[in-house]
Order: sequence, then C-alpha cells, then structure tokens
Amino acid sequence: MSIESEHDLIALQKIGRIVAMAREEMLSSVQAGITTAELDRIGKRLLDEHGAVSAPYITYGFPGTTCISVNEVAAHGIPGPRVLKEGDVVNIDVSAELGGYYADTGATTVVGSRSPHKEKLCQSSLRALQQALKKARAGAKVSGIGRAIHNEARKDGFTVIRNLAGHGIGRKLHEMPDGILNYYEPRDNRLLTNGLVLAVETFVSDGAEFVDEGADGWGLLLPDNHYAAQFEHTIVITKDKPLILTA
Repeated sequence: MSIESEHDLIALQKIGRIVAMAREEMLSSVQAGITTAELDRIGKRLLDEHGAVSAPYITYGFPGTTCISVNEVAAHGIPGPRVLKEGDVVNIDVSAELGGYYADTGATTVVGSRSPHKEKLCQSSLRALQQALKKARAGAKVSGIGRAIHNEARKDGFTVIRNLAGHGIGRKLHEMPDGILNYYEPRDNRLLTNGLVLAVETFVSDGAEFVDEGADGWGLLLPDNHYAAQFEHTIVITKDKPLILTA
C-alpha cells in the first residue's frame, strides 16, 4: 500500500511500535534453557496487551504467534519444545495486524557466549539492512536495495539467500511489490514511490544461497550446516530517508 492519509500513517506507526516492542522483549528473553514456545508466549502476551493479532496466524494459519528460527532453519520456524542452547543462532520474526494495518520486523541473535564467526554474520546482516535503507527513497530503483544488501554481505565474505525476499505490506501481510531481493537484479526497473510501505529484510548466510522447505511444511532449511541471519524493518518510502516504523 501507499500512505494516503494521516490516519494511514498513524495506524501503521502504532502497529509498527507494537511489533518492535514484541521483538525486543523476545530478544531480551533469549537464553540457554528457554524453549521457543516460551519465547512465542512472550510475544503473544505483548501483542494481546495491545490488541494486535499474529499476522501469519490470521493470514496463513501458521501454528504459532511469531516465527522463531534456530540454526538450520533460516525462516518460518514453528515455536515448540525446542530448548535453546549456548551458541544457537536464533531469529525472531514478528508480524501483526491492528485495525486493518500490518507491520513486520525481525532480528537475529546468538545464545550466550558468541563465536566471532556467528557474531560477524549477525552484524553483517544488520549492516546490510542499514545500507539497504539508505537506498530506499522515492525515485530510486527497487533493485538498489538488493545491490546494497549483496555488496555488504560480499564485503564480509558472506552470501545472500536468493529465494527469500522482502515485500510490500500495509493492508495485508504480503502485498505488491513482491520480490524485494537480497541481490541485484539488473532487469528490475521498478521505481520506489513516495508513501510506499515496504518490509525490507536481509538474509545473509555463511555460504548458503538457497533454502528448501522442511518436512513440517513451514520451516525453510539451510543446507550443509550453514547459518543465516535475518534483520527486517517495515518502512515508508519518502523523498529523503525512509520512515522506519519498527525501529
């Protein structure tokens, strides 16, 4: 969607703050010994307190409130009895709806003592998102976002997941434009427009370039013991720097 009124912006800012709060509370609760189901309940409690509902649940029937992906799972991990251990790479992805408006955000952390390799991966993915947002302005090409993400990952010796991407958002969880890629596609001549609402997300890996659907029909799995780190913000495109709704 594109912002058409002050009401649109205020409503999106509200749900953006809520999912950001849930993300941060869940991240602060990540520790060895907690289960992903317990983390999910923390996110659900915060959404419930603010009247928001899980977007993947109401949109796709996802069997959880939030997506919690650990180690070999790059995205769409189902919360459950899995107990987090020291050194696990954990992605928290929170998307929710309130009053007909949607926002989506995510971040990745490492449990407990952090290996330099895993920490570097997370920091690279976060920097890739920051660089991508610098390219997200009205009149610029959509493909510039992917170029920025891929360049940052390559600079650090990492790859990007090519079959995961950001997307339009606003009145639905997934809207046009789709395919906000993690790499540069020279044939993509789409332009960003003022007021456009996007979920921009990075998927940076230590060697993988594609993920496959897991046996549970939800989780997207990395091959060959690779790891990935995802960071995501919902933003509004402006003529200058984007407005980050989930900061």
